[in-house]
Order: sequence, then structure tokens, then C-alpha cells
Amino acid sequence: MNYGGLEEKYTLYDHSAIVIIPVPYDGTSTWIKGADKGPEAILEASANMELYDVESDSEVYLKGIHTALPLIHMGDPEILAEKVESKITELLTKKKFPVTLGGEHSVSIGAFRAFAKYFTHNFSILQLDAHSDLRNTYEGSNCNHACVMARGKEVASITQVGIRSMCVEEKENMNPDRVFFRHQLRNNANWKMVVSDQLAKKVYITIDLDVFDPSIMPSTGTPEPDGLFYNEVIELLQIVNREHTIVGFDIVELCPNEVNKAPDFLAAKLIYQLLSLKFSV
Repeated sequence: MNYGGLEEKYTLYDHSAIVIIPVPYDGTSTWIKGADKGPEAILEASANMELYDVESDSEVYLKGIHTALPLIHMGDPEILAEKVESKITELLTKKKFPVTLGGEHSVSIGAFRAFAKYFTHNFSILQLDAHSDLRNTYEGSNCNHACVMARGKEVASITQVGIRSMCVEEKENMNPDRVFFRHQLRNNANWKMVVSDQLAKKVYITIDLDVFDPSIMPSTGTPEPDGLFYNEVIELLQIVNREHTIVGFDIVELCPNEVNKAPDFLAAKLIYQLLSLKFSV
């Protein structure tokens, strides 16, 4: 199954600027299981998208979008991080634009490390998420999904947006000047520009789908109330794309529901719109 249901000529690796890497891993999630089914659900939903993007007046699939074989790993998240880092490094070396599909959020750790090593200067990570994910360790692992941004912070400056759930111990590992809690955004019309101003020239974006309000994204492992809405996220991404160079991104934590396909389609469309932004210039 390939992203977008594209004709084969638009999916050939050698002729594709973009590579989708499905990582169906759900080894450390702690409530609703099913994130390992997320990549397949996104790919299935993506076949039902229109391939012309209205806002950017573009057809990004013409750049070529190759969907790699799923990166399968059932064991420790530390080993998963090594596997993801190796795959992303290979793609960056080949001058491809990598997009990782989780899976739970721990799949992002290897991507962080690969991008930070490849873009050694002027590089930062933008996190869109309901949770701060700043525990140093959780349930015996420092690569648990609850530790992903603690690992990101080790390799780059991080900016966190949409946060509305955390444990008190995470405050010690948090830079409050680089965190945009959800409740702080309600009466701040300029918050998107303030976020952008914090970022380095090269930006990697990690999007945990629970950043969205559960009224539009109920299919996550931990659906937190009072999330961001689609237009808010798109407007932020437009600004970031205009002011910076987006070097890659991931979409994680979709737990598909067989009777509600709308969240699957939202995730697929979000990927396509972000790619359209990136490649329409």
C-alpha cells in the first residue's frame, strides 16, 4: 500500500523526493493500544484524498512520494530508536525528504538523532502535542513514549506547543520559555509568530495527533480535552514553513477506530498539506 494511492511512476524510489516510512510500533503505550495500526490506517485513508491541494495551488505528488516497507520491530524501544535512526540517516544521505508514520511517539527518538547529526548547526525540533513527554525514564526505559522530548532535548533545542498534560516532575526538565501551554494560547493572537521566532533555521516537526481536540481527533491513545483545531495547526505550519526550512517531520499516535475513519483521513490530509507547503515554493 502506498501513500496517496499513487500511480507507480510517482512512487519509484529513484524518482521520489519524498519517502514515507511506516513504523507500526506500540511497545510502550500505557492506556489505549492500537498505535501500531496507525500507519496502515493513514495509508488506506490517503488513497481517498484529492491530489490537488487548494491552499497551495499545487500537486506535490508530482515530486514523487515513495512509501518504504514498514520498519517492523516488536521489542525494546532503545533498539527501535537505533533502527529508525539508521533508516533516516540513509534517506538523508540520499537527499530524500523523510516522513515517519507512527506508531507511538517513541518512534520519533531515532529520527531526532538522525536529523541532529545530519544538520549539525542551526537545527531545532518543534513538538505539537498534548503531553510534554519530558520524563527522563518511564517504566524502566529512557526511550519510552513518555521520554521522547527528554531525548530530543539532548540533541537539539526544542519548542513545545499545545501542552496540557504532564506530571509535576517534568517541570524540572522543562524550559518554560520554550513551552506554549494550551491555556496560554487562548487570548494570545500572536502566539504562532512567537513560536516561529524561537526556532532555528532548520526545523524538524514532530506531531502527536493528540495535540488536536478530541472532537476532531478522538483516535489517540490518550485523548486530552481542549486541544488545538485543524486551522490553528495549519496556520502555524504555514508560518514555520515561510520563515524556516522544514527538513522532515513525523505523525504519531493514531489509534484507528474501525467505525470512525475521519481521524485517519485527517492524519493523511495533514501529511499532504504539510508536504504541499514544503514543496510548493
